Amino acid sequence: MGKVAFVFSGQGAQHPGMGQDLSVCSPKAAEVFAMADRLRPGTSQQCFAGEQEELNQTIHTQPCLFAVDLAAARAAQEAGIPCDCVAGFSLGELPALAFAGALSDEDAFRLVCRRAELMDKAAHENEGVMVAVLRLKAEQVEEICASFSQAWPVNYNCPGQTVVAVAQQEADALAAAVKQQKGKAVRLAVSGAFHSPFMHSAAQGLREYLADKTIGQPKIPVYANKTAQPYGQGEEAAAILAAQCESPVLWQKTVLAMCADGVDTFIEVGVGKTLCGLVQKTAPDARVFQIENKEGLDAAVAALAQK
Repeated sequence: MGKVAFVFSGQGAQHPGMGQDLSVCSPKAAEVFAMADRLRPGTSQQCFAGEQEELNQTIHTQPCLFAVDLAAARAAQEAGIPCDCVAGFSLGELPALAFAGALSDEDAFRLVCRRAELMDKAAHENEGVMVAVLRLKAEQVEEICASFSQAWPVNYNCPGQTVVAVAQQEADALAAAVKQQKGKAVRLAVSGAFHSPFMHSAAQGLREYLADKTIGQPKIPVYANKTAQPYGQGEEAAAILAAQCESPVLWQKTVLAMCADGVDTFIEVGVGKTLCGLVQKTAPDARVFQIENKEGLDAAVAALAQK
């Protein structure tokens, strides 16, 4: 068997009740939620019983998903599942860094709370949307975006799937251009045009926040969204992390880089199965598992024990 990677979920799949099962079955998961509640009272209650509309607000989504992602990873580790390296999609990069020891749980959680505030503010100041473009090559999507004044490819998810951030007033015209090229455009249910120049003020705010913070050397490799290569430490790592929210997520390249480094098993820790699907489309021979609750945890443990 090759290496095992944990990949940490991003925004989009949040739902009421997420993480509650893990908090009951795993003491290590429960510790994560207790930490989150100490620093941000009510976080676990939002995860377990919050309304969907509330969870969809960036200011709440990011801290809550951080807690569920990290809880799932700690539950997997507690159950004896090995992990050789990690990556996280967008928001998921922060719990990945905490899991790998580059940041303490507390420092990473404070950071995600600040990140949520800054990105929420930037989203309200810049009216943009995100559109998933399907059935077209990334190069075709780049060409389409180049014909608009405020449209950028921001998530290179997998072959045939690229997400675009675009100004609200240009969204319909972009969708029409995609259709003309025989592609499909699907508007995403998110509250801002993330990973684009619209997030510049948020990135600047993160640079200021991280100026006096220390990012240590990860104990296991953490592949960065911005570079598709492992993080270092110190000022260079802080610069990459701050820029992440205004830079494209190079997910397809990240998965391929991990495979080239010997990964053949990907375990999505957190909410939903989005990353499992993207991995399967990028690396069809890789094995994928998803851990969001006890059922998924038990299934992954049983399957991995057979190899």
